[in-house]
Amino acid sequence: MITKRIIPCLDVKDGRVVKGVNFKGISDVSSPVELAEYYSNNGADELVFYDITASFEGRKLFTEILTEAASKIFIPLTVGGGINTVEDFDRVLKCGADKVSVNSGAIKNPKLISEAAKRYGNQCVVISADVKRVDGVFRVFSKGGRENTGMEAVEWIKRCVGEGAGEVVLNSIDTDGVKKGFDTEMLSAVLDAVNVPVIASGGAGGISDFVDLFKKLPTVDAGLAASVFHFGEVKIPELKRELDNNGINVRLK
Repeated sequence: MITKRIIPCLDVKDGRVVKGVNFKGISDVSSPVELAEYYSNNGADELVFYDITASFEGRKLFTEILTEAASKIFIPLTVGGGINTVEDFDRVLKCGADKVSVNSGAIKNPKLISEAAKRYGNQCVVISADVKRVDGVFRVFSKGGRENTGMEAVEWIKRCVGEGAGEVVLNSIDTDGVKKGFDTEMLSAVLDAVNVPVIASGGAGGISDFVDLFKKLPTVDAGLAASVFHFGEVKIPELKRELDNNGINVRLK
């Protein structure tokens, strides 16, 4: 039985971890280095770093913070934001990332996925899709959820996996920061379409939401969240004990 992963997400803006609701209303949380170290020591299975305004502002992703954080943690680290070229992959991996997440860069140039997968391996390439319902259709958004690309999300994700993405992070803009549970309908559609690990993102409000996620969708690989972890509403050791009590296989310290 595959172990389910619990993954805190650090959205970084101007060198600080921040969090909003439905990708809006940003508030300051903490130092990314301190928070990364805390999660590494307290049961997180992996970490995700997003430089949330790099693509929108058209600049390269932060590197000093990333290098410092990577040197202090002992769990896999995925990094995204402003990844537009294979050279960006190279730079981020040299800073200590284990996997690189692409979103807007892949929308601009889908061949970026296949180029990176050939050079670094499929396991290194993560497609992060920001998805929102528009007139009942799952649509892909770019630039931190600001722009509707018009693309249907499930077909886009299938294409990215076909190009060589080895993992999918599905961010539901509809449930992001709302804390009323993961978007199981959206997740189910993606799980049915691809055969690589899928990470659920957006909507966690408490321990029960993670239990529901893994019980309703036993093939989902991981649950990712931000504010419920950052503000101490859910403590990862307690979450994992409850998941274990519910027969869900997790890594216990």
